[in-house]
Amino acid sequence: MSTNFSPVDLDTARERLRDLIKGLAIVRGNVTLASGIQADYYVDLRRVTLHHEASRYVGQVMLGLLDKAGIEFDAAGGLTMGADPVGHAIMRTAGDQGREIDTFVVRKAQKSYGMGRQVEGPSVVGRNVVVVEDTSTTGGSALTAVEALQKAGANVVAVAVIVDRRTGAKERIEEYAGVPCLYAYSKDELGLD
Repeated sequence: MSTNFSPVDLDTARERLRDLIKGLAIVRGNVTLASGIQADYYVDLRRVTLHHEASRYVGQVMLGLLDKAGIEFDAAGGLTMGADPVGHAIMRTAGDQGREIDTFVVRKAQKSYGMGRQVEGPSVVGRNVVVVEDTSTTGGSALTAVEALQKAGANVVAVAVIVDRRTGAKERIEEYAGVPCLYAYSKDELGLD
């Protein structure tokens, strides 16, 4: 069954994406996060960012978040794998609006073969870029991406996260990267304690 997707206003997109996150991505139970921190819930945003309907809202909400903050950028991406579908969703939404925003992928480590790159995709040299993440606890993944992008010659202008767990990542990113860290939803908006 095929359905046609029509963009909705930003408030409606935010509400629908929040509902999809709550319905698809929140897993309750004792888990160890990528940061090594123990938590009693996990927000598995790949269940949303890779979902046929939700991914469109991800692009609309994240691009709207960046536009509202006045962030001007040429490309969006981040540390593989959580950031990959977020960057692609932003690129697709921008393209639907006639805007030329690329995406890129940052490897966890520089390749030791081929071109030896850590940042893949269109060149980021001299371009304004936004680092994106699906969720953030410590900010470590975003900071790894910022460092790799700066080494690759990019001008990192912001970090944007779908869900901030309110565990200090935003403050850490802003302190160490020296750029604003925006998020679409806090754990409170998702009913998480």
